[in-house]
Amino acid sequence: MIQKLIAPTVAIPADGSRLVQDDSTVILFGQPPEVLKGLLRNEFSAFDTIVLTDVREKDGSLLNHLEFPIYFFLFFANGLLQGKKLRLVGQQDAINQALRMLRLTLNGPNSREFDQWATDSVQRQEWLDVSAELALKHADGTIIAVEDLFEQLPLDAGHVQVGSLHIEHLGIDQFRVSNEVGEIDIDLNEDICVQPTYQVQNDYTPSGLVKFGIEVLGGASGFTLNEPCTGLALCYNGDYLLIDALPFLDQNLLARGISKNQVSAILLTHLHDDHCSMFPLMAMPHKVDVITTPEVFSMAMDKLACGLGWSIESVSEHFNLVAIQPYVPFNYYGLTITAHVTVHSIPTIGATFAMTQGGQQKRLSIVGDNHSMRAIRDMHSTGIVSDRTLTNLQRLYAENFTLLIADGGAGAIHGDPGDITDSKAERIILVHVDELPSAFSSIFSLASAGKRYTIFEGGAGVHASQISHYLTQWLGRPFPSRWMRSLLADEEVHRFNADDVILVQGKESKGTVFMILTGYCEVVHHDGEAFHKVATLQAGDVIGEMAIITGGGTRNASIIACSPVTVCLFKEETFGAFIEAEGFRNELLRRWALRPIVQRLPQFITMTSTTLEKIARIADLEYVERGETLTFEENFWYLLAKGNVTDAAVNEVDTFQPMGAEYGFRPFAAPQLATVICHADATFVRIERQVLEQAILDVPQLNYVLRKFRISNNEPDISWLLGLVDIN
Repeated sequence: MIQKLIAPTVAIPADGSRLVQDDSTVILFGQPPEVLKGLLRNEFSAFDTIVLTDVREKDGSLLNHLEFPIYFFLFFANGLLQGKKLRLVGQQDAINQALRMLRLTLNGPNSREFDQWATDSVQRQEWLDVSAELALKHADGTIIAVEDLFEQLPLDAGHVQVGSLHIEHLGIDQFRVSNEVGEIDIDLNEDICVQPTYQVQNDYTPSGLVKFGIEVLGGASGFTLNEPCTGLALCYNGDYLLIDALPFLDQNLLARGISKNQVSAILLTHLHDDHCSMFPLMAMPHKVDVITTPEVFSMAMDKLACGLGWSIESVSEHFNLVAIQPYVPFNYYGLTITAHVTVHSIPTIGATFAMTQGGQQKRLSIVGDNHSMRAIRDMHSTGIVSDRTLTNLQRLYAENFTLLIADGGAGAIHGDPGDITDSKAERIILVHVDELPSAFSSIFSLASAGKRYTIFEGGAGVHASQISHYLTQWLGRPFPSRWMRSLLADEEVHRFNADDVILVQGKESKGTVFMILTGYCEVVHHDGEAFHKVATLQAGDVIGEMAIITGGGTRNASIIACSPVTVCLFKEETFGAFIEAEGFRNELLRRWALRPIVQRLPQFITMTSTTLEKIARIADLEYVERGETLTFEENFWYLLAKGNVTDAAVNEVDTFQPMGAEYGFRPFAAPQLATVICHADATFVRIERQVLEQAILDVPQLNYVLRKFRISNNEPDISWLLGLVDIN
């Protein structure tokens, strides 16, 4: 009996993704983070074609995560056993970069790259041998190259045939899919937001900052349907050091009430997608320290560059490497970090963190992704794993740590809970485990999102250090010590649940200034008819300081907690006295006038309140009266904020320049040294070039958004796009 051909149909496995199929061909358009969980949740059994998106990132996530989809194709759909190849459709450079990214995450670095990094010869050979041992192989035992897993089908001509279906590229992320009996249009631009396929379980009540402890963002594997992947946040003296960057990092931080302003560093263990979703950290208001080995850092920057389509140099500008050497203790602001090597399919590390208080040392060990000890001993017996690696891993599973967090995934390249049953650790937590076997339930617990493990409690000192840090950031220079003591003497720390109303529009200020210490808040204004979201605030932002200067006795907007929030209340009288005594009044007025003007400019419209405050700190306003001309030089960046302006060379009233028109020095673009005529009073935002260039280096979000702005406006001669790369 001949099977009747059916018209293509469409389903949505995840935001930013579509699954189109007829009776014989199944195409996955778009691969946002954890798309595999959406496929499994919706019980899709197979696909044979992947189409890469034109837009590389959206809503804080990269959109070309191929690692887990290829696992799905190879192992769930049995593509490897059947000798099939996955069709890979997209622009040629996107295909090329995606394959290099996969080579790094599936097969690891090659000898040439280790040579470039001057890796220790013994460690270099172990990493090469372990990767070779655990790599996918042909029947004859040779390693399968990444290119051999795919049939590459470039879409550069705008059309491609995949099985029974024809794909036509209509526009940016717009496609028409057809066969002999029907067609369907796909528009990925419909998905403005990209959210997890599972429900993120939000905290509603705030927790206190601690001196030393762990908060679990997620503890599951990339195959777990209802939980986030593994990611931890180590709280040290009130600051947060992430242990890896799990997918949907922003959403999971928000769920725990941790603002990005509170994150100062990340310890990066390895490159796999469920641990290394670094893109959200490019949009930080400050540079994050990446604590890892030079090898893992180089691989991470390479992966991020391929995912975004930017050069490694431009991506690396957004981070600060803090290089560590395995087995050599490193003191990070009083926290002793000792990294170690694990046995995984690609170079991977774990670390032990030690802190001393009152003469008492406590140690937290995070093993990292690691094979079972049985498999490691087998590899050691054949010379693949070194004596040092085996001995150290056996030690980690035996010593009396305060807290041991270990890989219990029991998968092909993950740990066995049975390896840890003799551990002397006070408490043992397992990651990568969906359900704990009953044999281990009385010994271990699972790292589930929202759990907290405190080693040293916090107190007033932790809050005082955070307040001092944020006040100095807000001021833009060291905060005077006597005024700091005066403010701290009367400060009050209050905690609010998610959705609590902290301040009410129209109510009296009651003589207080607020500073957010943890979490996120929304500023909401009611115009008499409806509520409007004005801004999102986070840790470090100050509320109510302008009421001191302007004399406003009532709040002009409501402040609502959108996560668990901790705030500090200062006496308005003391805060106002500081402003007057230090001559800060005019500076605050200048910033207050600049902030809304800067926020409306197209270059800055997507930036956070913290970054906008930093821009307002370095910017000025220049006013030009009607009829005057202004000639621009390269010493300043000028942005038109108000007024009707034409270039003197084309003095036509129908050629008024739009808001945000740039003159003088232009970051990441050629200068515009024109003369303009003002047909109405005009206002320009002006920033000195040297100050701006330093701010771009110091503020990753400013760096990233301005580069993205140049690309979106099709500026000529953009130098940081990646192009074709060497896959092997």
